[in-house]
Amino acid sequence: MRHMAQTVQELIAERAETAGVAVRFTHADTGVLVEWSWPDYIGRARRHAAAVIGRLDPARPPHVAALLGNTPDMLVALAAAAAGGYVLCGVNNTRRGAALAGDVARSDAQVLLVDAEHRPLLDRLDLPGVIVIDVDSRSWSAEVDSARDLTPVRTVEMADPFMMIFTSGTSGEPKAVLVSHLMVLFAGSNLAQRFDLTGDDVFYLSMPLFHSNAIAGGFSPALNAGGTLVPARFSATRFVDDLRRYGVTYMNYVGKPLSYVLATAPRPDDADNPLRVAFGNEGSERDITEFARRFGTHVMDAFGSTENAVIITRDETTPPGSIGRGLEGVAVYNSDTARRCATAEFDEHHVLINPDEAIGELVNTTGAGFFSGYYNNAEANAERMRGGMYWSGDLAYEDADGYLYLAGRTSDWLRVDGENLTAGPIERILMRLDAISRVAVYPASDPDSVGDEVMAAVVLRDDADLSPEQFGHFLAEQDDLSPKAWPRYVRVAADLPSTATNKILKRSLVAEGVDVGADVLWSRAARSRSYSRCTP
Repeated sequence: MRHMAQTVQELIAERAETAGVAVRFTHADTGVLVEWSWPDYIGRARRHAAAVIGRLDPARPPHVAALLGNTPDMLVALAAAAAGGYVLCGVNNTRRGAALAGDVARSDAQVLLVDAEHRPLLDRLDLPGVIVIDVDSRSWSAEVDSARDLTPVRTVEMADPFMMIFTSGTSGEPKAVLVSHLMVLFAGSNLAQRFDLTGDDVFYLSMPLFHSNAIAGGFSPALNAGGTLVPARFSATRFVDDLRRYGVTYMNYVGKPLSYVLATAPRPDDADNPLRVAFGNEGSERDITEFARRFGTHVMDAFGSTENAVIITRDETTPPGSIGRGLEGVAVYNSDTARRCATAEFDEHHVLINPDEAIGELVNTTGAGFFSGYYNNAEANAERMRGGMYWSGDLAYEDADGYLYLAGRTSDWLRVDGENLTAGPIERILMRLDAISRVAVYPASDPDSVGDEVMAAVVLRDDADLSPEQFGHFLAEQDDLSPKAWPRYVRVAADLPSTATNKILKRSLVAEGVDVGADVLWSRAARSRSYSRCTP
């Protein structure tokens, strides 16, 4: 019986003997399609690791930061970290200036890997004690080529960190999550089994490889299956062409990529592609259904976070609006009383009628799950782990059959006319309107009223038109929309501020309020159901 790898380090070593294509990409300069075999890929990674370890101070933590794009160099850096036993710290390449330098400093990185594309981001930054290595330079290539046999800094164990991955920062400053070898290995093995992934599958890695979705949902399944990794920059307009060019059979996503692709003009041959599985999280029900139909593929959307402490799975029995059922220990708790919330109750239109009692925070009552903690952040760890339970910061409610419904983040509570509302259910209703591609609901202030006003920012599909009258008529037809949930203000935006992982930055929208710049603003009077365009 074949020995099952216990760590990513072991699995990388096994792949050195695997047949088939490991990496397929388009050469940036020549446009030629390039392929690396598994022995070639792992050999490159081992030489890279040996060269990196030669630069490390053994008296300091073996942390290596990577400010790289979705490129073959990033794939080499990932495999090298596993082989070398050091911790790779994924740096968000949308961060700038002092924020970027702060992320590198908080990770205690000794070395920072950077490519030519991102090298200008380091100009005039103070990075004390950090060795900056340009992976595109001739000197580094020569150093890697001449590297001796690899001696890892350690033989890792399952609980040891493989990576440090920063949270998206949608609700505050990003925190560095310690991601263990066990978590990465388990996630990839689980997905490989669920979707019958093999060495014949081709994995499209277009989500940022410094983020957990791409590691757990893309890199690790490919590594477990021994398939072909395709590092790519996400492009909605080039999506179908990429599927065909690389022979992609599997893709992962997080946030709004399905919406971006669906916003492009459909082509009669869209379904003529090799893609058979799309796995990710935060896709809307409408987008999941339409993406599967348009591209002739199976879409599986699950709930997930960088911490990976609360696991929820969806199947064909999951009712509309629900994200699925939680694994053992997942529940909804009141954060003030630390007690389980009441079961959700609905009226004949499936409107939640007991939000104050039913909506609470998603928790893992059994403990931390796969969460290994935030690096050097005792305060944040204490906030997440209270009373022996993991508190996610996500609001939800649970029906009588155990199905869970997201209500937003803990910062997504709105107090409207003395009634508590949450953003998630309102956003799901607005996404039923076909003209809308993306939406965010958040609180706005009004000097003439007490509490919050509901504000919605929407982005329309490329070929869609929507008038204030049409919007109001649509809302009036939604039986499950509470009158108090009707947006007081609607921002028709060209785009929405978002993180590198396609999550909408609501705090930026809240800060701007009704000052929408070049975007269009609609509003309605306090007791009216008619919208009109505001004069700048």
